[in-house]
Amino acid sequence: MEAFSEPVRRWFGGAFPGPTRVQELGWPVLTRGRNALLVAPTGSGKTLAAFLWAIDRLCFGVSPSGGHCDADGSDVRPGIRVLYVSPLKALAYDIERNLQAPLVGVVREARELGAAARPVTVDVRTGDTTPHERRRQLRRPAEILVTTPESLFLVLASQAAANLRTVETVIVDEVHALAATKRGAHLALSLERLAEIVDGSEPQRIGLSATVRPMELAAEFLGGDRSVEVVDASMSGTGTTTCRSMFGGSEA
Repeated sequence: MEAFSEPVRRWFGGAFPGPTRVQELGWPVLTRGRNALLVAPTGSGKTLAAFLWAIDRLCFGVSPSGGHCDADGSDVRPGIRVLYVSPLKALAYDIERNLQAPLVGVVREARELGAAARPVTVDVRTGDTTPHERRRQLRRPAEILVTTPESLFLVLASQAAANLRTVETVIVDEVHALAATKRGAHLALSLERLAEIVDGSEPQRIGLSATVRPMELAAEFLGGDRSVEVVDASMSGTGTTTCRSMFGGSEA
C-alpha cells in the first residue's frame, strides 16, 4: 500500500488484517491509472480494491483541473468524480451504505494525524430517486455517484450530464451480468458518450466480476478500443495480464 496516503493506510490497517489477493494484485495496476478488470470470488474485497484508491484521491489527491486539492475543497470544481455502475438497484444502495465506513474512517484518521482531509459525499441515482432529490443532485452533486446503466443513460441525456464532465474513475460492477446483454450494449454506448464529454483525460475504467469467461472478451467490453489489464484473483487465477482490444487499442 505504499502508494496510499498515511490516513488511508492507517484506516485499512485498523479495519483489516491485511490486503486480500485481489487487492495485492489490483492496487499496483490501479494506482498507475490503468484500466483494469478485477476478477475474484464474492467477498474477496474487490469492490474496496476499486474504491480505496479513488477515495484517497478524493480526500488528498489532485483536483479535476489538475491542481492539488485544498482540504476545504477550494480548488475542486463541483461535479462527480467517481461513477459506480451496478446492474442491480439493491446493490447500488448497499454500496452507498458500505462506503460510509472508509469515507468516515479515513477522515477520522487524517484528523488524528493532524492532516487536512476533505469529506466526500455519495449520491444514489436509480429509477426510485425522487424528483426532489434529482433536482438537488443537479444543483449540488456529490463526488461519488452510484447508479444503474439505465439511469446513467438518462443522466447523460439531461442537464445533469454537465456534472459528469469531472469524472475521473468509472467502476462497473458485475461485468459478467452485463457484457453479453442488451443492457451491456447500452452501457458501452454510455461509457463512450461519457468519454467524449469529460474535461481532460478519459476516466480510468475499472470492472469487477466474480465469474466471467472468457476474461478477454469481458475486458474488451469494458475498455472498448482501450487496453485493459486483467487482474485474475479467482481460485485458479494466474495474476495480471494486459488485454488489447480487437480494435487495436493502445496502453492506457
